[in-house]
Amino acid sequence: MASNILFLPFRKTHPVSLSAAIKQYISTKYDQHPDMFARDLELIDQLRSAAILAVEPHVTGIRKIQAYAAQLVWMGGKFPIDIGADFTWYPALGYNTARPMSQNNLRFELANILYNLAAMYSQLAFSFNRSTSEGLKAASNYFCLSAGVISHLKTEIVPEMRSTPPEDMDEMTLESLEHLLLAQAQECFWQKAVKDGLKDASIAKLAAKVSDLYSVAGDFGIKSDTISSEWIHHMTAKHHHFAAAAQYRAACDCLEKRKYGEEVARLRDSLACVDEALKETRYINKAVLSDLNGLKHKVQEDLKRAEKDNDLIYLIPVPPKSELKTLDRASMVAAKVPKEVSDSSSMLGDHGEFGRPLFAKLVPYSVHVAASIYADRRDRLVNHTIIDELEGLTNKIHELLQSLHLPGSLQALEKPLGLPLTLIDHAEEIRQQDGINRLQRSTADTEKLKLSDHAVYQEGVQLLRSEEAADDQLRLKYGTQRWSRPTSKDASPKLYKQIAEIDGYLKQAEATDKLIKAKMRENESLLRLLAGSDRDLEDFVPSSRRPTMTARTEREVNNLRACLNDLSRLESRRKRKIDALRQKVKADDVTPDLLREAARLEREWPMQPLQAAQFEDFFDARLRRYDADVAALAPEREEQARLLTRLADANAAFSAARVGSDSATRQREEALQKLSAAYTKYKEIIANLDTGRVFYNDLAKLASRFADDARAFAHARRDAAPRARAARERGQGARPAGLGAAAARAAPGGHAGARADEGERAAVERGGAGDCAGGLAPGYADPVNGLGLGQGRVKDGRWDPGSGVRFG
Repeated sequence: MASNILFLPFRKTHPVSLSAAIKQYISTKYDQHPDMFARDLELIDQLRSAAILAVEPHVTGIRKIQAYAAQLVWMGGKFPIDIGADFTWYPALGYNTARPMSQNNLRFELANILYNLAAMYSQLAFSFNRSTSEGLKAASNYFCLSAGVISHLKTEIVPEMRSTPPEDMDEMTLESLEHLLLAQAQECFWQKAVKDGLKDASIAKLAAKVSDLYSVAGDFGIKSDTISSEWIHHMTAKHHHFAAAAQYRAACDCLEKRKYGEEVARLRDSLACVDEALKETRYINKAVLSDLNGLKHKVQEDLKRAEKDNDLIYLIPVPPKSELKTLDRASMVAAKVPKEVSDSSSMLGDHGEFGRPLFAKLVPYSVHVAASIYADRRDRLVNHTIIDELEGLTNKIHELLQSLHLPGSLQALEKPLGLPLTLIDHAEEIRQQDGINRLQRSTADTEKLKLSDHAVYQEGVQLLRSEEAADDQLRLKYGTQRWSRPTSKDASPKLYKQIAEIDGYLKQAEATDKLIKAKMRENESLLRLLAGSDRDLEDFVPSSRRPTMTARTEREVNNLRACLNDLSRLESRRKRKIDALRQKVKADDVTPDLLREAARLEREWPMQPLQAAQFEDFFDARLRRYDADVAALAPEREEQARLLTRLADANAAFSAARVGSDSATRQREEALQKLSAAYTKYKEIIANLDTGRVFYNDLAKLASRFADDARAFAHARRDAAPRARAARERGQGARPAGLGAAAARAAPGGHAGARADEGERAAVERGGAGDCAGGLAPGYADPVNGLGLGQGRVKDGRWDPGSGVRFG
């Protein structure tokens, strides 16, 4: 039966085993066994089944939907939104209601459930008997509740989905629906005022507000891609209808107040508004059209009477429309968000209306996130703020020593014959470590890891490329109208994004590997000397005659040697400090304290889902244990600056005291300096190769996940293709002659074709879920986590390939 108001249709879905996804997630991500939550797993499936089957306008359906929605909100503090369950829902509005949308997203599920709650409220409002005052009050209340749920959906849920919302949940559509529902709620108040015989002035204010709300709803509807033209015409007609009704009631008020000229002007404007509304006659239903014709008849009769009376009796000038006072508005409605929606957590508990919160004994997901955040901040503080600073200071020492030709110049003077003890120690260290072979083995191992990573990565890329080529071929064969499933890149954008990310890691690492190999080539001959015999070193380091040192020269030599010894002690102490700091980080297990803090927060706010942001004060307090290490940097810098200044002065005095040294001494000095620099480079290359090996090992995990996700995605798409192809062909064969493409999509074959795509969506979302937040792994970009990729490279928690890769 035709009605003069509208209601929201329910969204439809398919059964999903949410418990299976939760069980799998608990078993892989938590230390607790899923069997501990067997009853909770059973209940969550029962709640979902009850909620999705509540598609008849009955008050019992409200509680079923609200209870499931409350558990979904609660679970948002326990699990990530991409938990591994693929929720498939069909749009309720628009022109694609037979085309489902599937997402691995708890917020997507919650958005659809709340939309159905709004639809339930609107259909209950529609079902009331609006010929009675009580029915009108109840209908208006339910329309306000429906508008409140839509408003909550628009402001709180959709922005937090972290994915593209359904096309009928975009901002313009939700705005239009909210104002439409409020307009119908206000219309109920207007109708009750008419029924109760309120004053014409009051009824005019109510009608004017109804007109405004319908106008806003229509304006947003025009901007929406899913509000149908039928609804837009309905809103437009209702806007003009209530503008006419408002002017008619204002004219009645003018008659009562003996403003006869204004009465005529308002009746004329009312008739113009009715005529404007009747322009929509072709598109509106019979109930709305009947209301308009009834109003027009009444306005015409009153206008005829008013014009006759004014022309013959009152002779009051009729003011133009521009001089009429704008009617006041009386708003009696507002979007009311039910407490069961806005504060659903308060309804959960042992004695709560919606029962106990499920999975309450599971360590919240936010605690795991908080632990990861703390580790990331701690590692960044320790590695970037402290260790990088200390290593940078040590590098400055080496740079200054090299620029001053130390300690070679001093060793050449102190020991003109044979080999200095320091050089002998360096050479012995390289021999014991089998230095040259060690470098070659490390290089070969790193190369093997790189090739393995590249092969696994290429396997995943090839799987995606092959699947994309097959999909393009089918699309070319059937045409985009009939082969309408998403393209490969649209179906899994995260997987395709990983192609560029991993390729960037490999290319930057390749560039760094080349730099390391160049350093090895430049220093290979000197390193072979150090790894060889002492006789080879003696042959390389020329002897010089023992110079005759004056008292001044001997004094400056002793002074310079003391400075070098102080720097050596500083460097050794610094190395021990760095090692101790790394051990301190390794022993810093935050989990027990974090669990205690989580328990405290849950006691203080028992029904509020924990968020990682709630641990900020805890993070700040715990990171203060490293304040002493940060504070020690300033004295370290000051001590080094003092020692380097002293060294420079001592070296200048030493150089002045030894003016006139012979060429043999200078040659010996140069040879010793080269060997000292080669030993420093050896230590640097070893550290680079060790870091590179860790890098490629960690990259192997990412590449393996990428290949596995690509394989699952390609397999699911390949399995879904025959079903989709058969469904399209059945739809084409069953189509009557002359049936257009749009009609074919609405036919049963088109619906089956849409359903045939569902099988692939699980793999699509799992493929996206395989993408680690942070690029390679949680905290991957930090040296303390094993990569040593340098500082300043983290961007939004993700490794930035464009900034280069630095080992060491």
